Amino acid sequence: MNFLKNSKKFILGGVAMVLALSFAACSGGSKEGTIVVGGKDYTEQDVLVHLVSEIIEDKTDYDTDRKPYLGGTSVVVSSIKSGDVDVMVDYTGTGLIDVLKRDPMKNPDEVLEVVQEGYDKEYDIKWFDPIGFNNTYAITMRREMAEDMGIEKLSDLPEYASDFTFAAVQEFLEREDGYDGMSETYGFEFGDVKAMDPGLSYTALKDEQADISVSFGTDGRVPAFDFKIIEDDKNFFPPYNASVVARNDTLENNPGLEEALETLKGAISDEEMAKMNSRVDIDKDNPKDVAREWLIENNLIEE
Repeated sequence: MNFLKNSKKFILGGVAMVLALSFAACSGGSKEGTIVVGGKDYTEQDVLVHLVSEIIEDKTDYDTDRKPYLGGTSVVVSSIKSGDVDVMVDYTGTGLIDVLKRDPMKNPDEVLEVVQEGYDKEYDIKWFDPIGFNNTYAITMRREMAEDMGIEKLSDLPEYASDFTFAAVQEFLEREDGYDGMSETYGFEFGDVKAMDPGLSYTALKDEQADISVSFGTDGRVPAFDFKIIEDDKNFFPPYNASVVARNDTLENNPGLEEALETLKGAISDEEMAKMNSRVDIDKDNPKDVAREWLIENNLIEE
């Protein structure tokens, strides 16, 4: 009898443990009291992971697990959908076209509305109001070359494109709002297209291994290397206003987190983001230090 009683206790205890583990597995990628902040595989996203994490740790009692450089858009978005990531920063144009698979739109307010509603209904994820800066794609050339050839806008490229080598990250070559759409809109194909890791396209352009490249509007290397942004005169690229993105269950289960994340609304201009990016890419400063110093200087966290 004692053996049977002990066996029952053992079985019940095992069932309870399995249920507890199952519950934990379903609760997302973060342990209790820890918010997982994920980012894509380039400098700006690295800085943004630290900006968001510093805000959370300053304004709440929660710890953060910082995970920059997880991969491209598909990897990080999949991670927040699955619960492996709780919070990220993404861009309205990316959410609209690359994730929700909607047609391109030009009005920033309309894009924001569609993305906020789409993420909430389809993924149960909150898309916050924009942080303030628009990191749209920018097609760039070495300034001297562009000026010598009289290239001011993308509509000037059909005459020259077949002789140009174009450098870009793989994601731009695959996106609907990337290379194919741009080429179709403006009626040109580059003679050679090279896919490169993030950052290498800037070096290739600077070192004359490429004639033209895709950059980001807030990338500090554009002014640092004296690149010229070629005007998107047909407004092909949609707005890419940066916003905090967070799982609704994470916000519900962690009181005060939503209010803390709202702190970044409208806080960072294009110029300020470009300066932070430049400090990391050009000056080789630590991205965590850059983020923390900016937040302190702008009275968003305590020293």
